[in-house]
Amino acid sequence: MEEIDKLWLSMGIANMEWGQVLMMAVGCLLVYLALVKKFEPLLLVPIGFGALLCNIPVAGIGGPDGMIGMIYHAGIETGIFPLLIFMGVGALTDFSALIARPSTLLLGAAAQFGIFGTLIGAVALNYLPGFDFTMAEASSIAIIGGADGPTAIFLASRLAPELLGAIAVAAYSYMALVPIIQPPIMRALTTKKERAVVMEQMRPVSRLERILFPFVVLILCALLLPSAAPLIGMLTFGNLLREAGVVERLSRAAQNEIINVVTIMLGLAVGSKLSADQFLQTETLGILVLGALAFCMGTAAGVIMGKIMCYATGGKVNPLIGAAGVSAVPMAARVANKVGLEENPHNFLLMHAMGPNVAGVIGSAVAAGVLLALVGN
Repeated sequence: MEEIDKLWLSMGIANMEWGQVLMMAVGCLLVYLALVKKFEPLLLVPIGFGALLCNIPVAGIGGPDGMIGMIYHAGIETGIFPLLIFMGVGALTDFSALIARPSTLLLGAAAQFGIFGTLIGAVALNYLPGFDFTMAEASSIAIIGGADGPTAIFLASRLAPELLGAIAVAAYSYMALVPIIQPPIMRALTTKKERAVVMEQMRPVSRLERILFPFVVLILCALLLPSAAPLIGMLTFGNLLREAGVVERLSRAAQNEIINVVTIMLGLAVGSKLSADQFLQTETLGILVLGALAFCMGTAAGVIMGKIMCYATGGKVNPLIGAAGVSAVPMAARVANKVGLEENPHNFLLMHAMGPNVAGVIGSAVAAGVLLALVGN
């Protein structure tokens, strides 16, 4: 009889709690959204499956001695995975649009308004019962507004590792929902005439300019904001591999094998933090709401800056490209292009939108560096 009791207690069904069942259902939902709705499948599949694995009772897969727990410690707590992702993003991204039109830096900077606006909102939530965000936690939540998953994970791992699961899921969920969230905001803030503005073809960018640009960005970061150097440094290094022209093997590895392996490991590690005891809290709902607010504010701020630039240039800038300043490369640029084509089938904004899109990546890394410098230990 004792052996039967021991066997029963070793079974998952005997140790399963309602919270674990709920979080396993959330994991299945994430996988469903990835497979059926195609919302960020490269990350939602491993995150969702990681949530399933870490909520299996007794197994301890997501614990400190479990496989995914050790992956989390080696890659997330140390900040290595987000930095390797940034290297891959740099290797995959063409900076020519930003080099050809440096003024689009203003659009990327304006879109970061959502980050600092949400920081105030997160602190204000402390006046409601059930919320008690520290300044470090509020800063980690606010960075969701940059729509940059690796940056959100990097900052949260430094400032608020206990909120990493909720922040990562919110960041990547809103990135996946860019085609749904952004267009209504863009249409509400612009006129039909503004959306139909056709922008002039950009000037050609020389190879020398493309090679020098990563060094210029890195030097400015080193001089003005060293706390952002890990993110900016890996982004510019990846881009240098792309533009150098003499290290094709390294560039291909950064664009393919390395970023693919890291994406799998990062997704599983983030999913391990979707355990019932860490995720099912009142604060999680606040994070999801604030994340949506941050993303909407960032989009609106970018479009408004685009309208200002349109007016200042006499109608030469289409305000829609300002929405691409929230990062989310290259999806936000594609959305701007799609909305522009709806008004004028000959209006191709993709390359123009890549300027603020790249600026948004740099801007979110800079914002993370500012928050880390002000709030970090």
